[in-house]
Amino acid sequence: MAPVRDHLLARGPLAERANTFLGKAWERGWLPPPELDPDALWALAAKPYGAKAEAVEHGGRSAEDVADFRERLTRIIAAVEAEAGLNPLGRTMAWGQLSRVVKNRLAFGALWLDRPELLNTPLAPPIIIIGHMRSGTTRIHTLLAADPAHSHTRYCDAYHPVPAPLGLNRVKAAMELAMLGMLNPWMQSIHPMAPAAVEEELAWISAALHHSIYESQWHIPAYSAWSEARDPAPIYREFARILKTDAAHRGIADKPRVLKVPAFAEDLATLLALFPDARLVMAEREQEAVLRSAISLAANQMAMQSDSCCLEAIETRWRHKIALREARMAEVLSGWHGPTTRARFDDLNADWESAITRVYADLGLTLTAEARAAMRRTMAASESGHHHAHREQLARFQGAD
Repeated sequence: MAPVRDHLLARGPLAERANTFLGKAWERGWLPPPELDPDALWALAAKPYGAKAEAVEHGGRSAEDVADFRERLTRIIAAVEAEAGLNPLGRTMAWGQLSRVVKNRLAFGALWLDRPELLNTPLAPPIIIIGHMRSGTTRIHTLLAADPAHSHTRYCDAYHPVPAPLGLNRVKAAMELAMLGMLNPWMQSIHPMAPAAVEEELAWISAALHHSIYESQWHIPAYSAWSEARDPAPIYREFARILKTDAAHRGIADKPRVLKVPAFAEDLATLLALFPDARLVMAEREQEAVLRSAISLAANQMAMQSDSCCLEAIETRWRHKIALREARMAEVLSGWHGPTTRARFDDLNADWESAITRVYADLGLTLTAEARAAMRRTMAASESGHHHAHREQLARFQGAD
């Protein structure tokens, strides 16, 4: 059983011990601290490719996309070093994430050089869920993904996206989640995950160094501001390449993919330029409730990796994110004429089946008996899910204010 999360910035016991051990190990010379340096990360990732490393980096990508990633890597590491205040565990986790991003970048380039036809995979028009983090997007996502007529991304595909034989991606995902669960005992209550479960595609835009996953873990306002102002087209071109590769590898390109990432809201114009035939589901929830839940998620992630977290700074960041995404969504939707529907958090709570029926009708989709049955099984399974514990945490924190 997880310990009581008695504060927004609480840290799990194993994370405390790991952080203390790493600090001592570096201080006493038992272990070298990980080197957060762009050149060092590239050298490590490129080593298996030898003289082909440059060709692999460019595999399937334009010169603009290659340059964008290089600049992003340099800037995010500079922001981490200057602003994030990472503790030893946080620095280790940051090195692990960024080194994997570079390794996967080259692995995909090698794959696309070898199999360029993957990038020409035709995709069925996607169903894209747009909404703030903690606005009910996950519930809409899992319900629509339960429909056998649709396809979805699994956790193992999202976080280990380079195709691997013999189901090794699922094995890696299971091991990763087990370790993360030990370090962060409240992770599953905030965002339940399992190796083969429905998962959003956040990791696919993070693979091109979109700011969203990183700013929810580290205090990096300089990188966030720079990235928010920059054209995200190179990020979403990489996203599309990964999506096509996954669809071809799993044989599901002919089924509409149900896509969901909260950051889509701030990049909606770029996303719809890539997928002009998309159907949109707009998730809606009262903004203060969204804010409270978003602060809780970010605080949980950041507290593990930094000893200098500031709740006021976290709240300021997420008030900004909500306002930014609202403004950008409104601007894009004012000129959008594609199929669109709205799903309200309270309506889903009151009668999810009626709410989903309206979604299907608005989008011109057929809600079959088979789909209804699958959705009912999904909702029944969620009744005993870990997410109820997060609701209790939020109530406790609010009561303590």
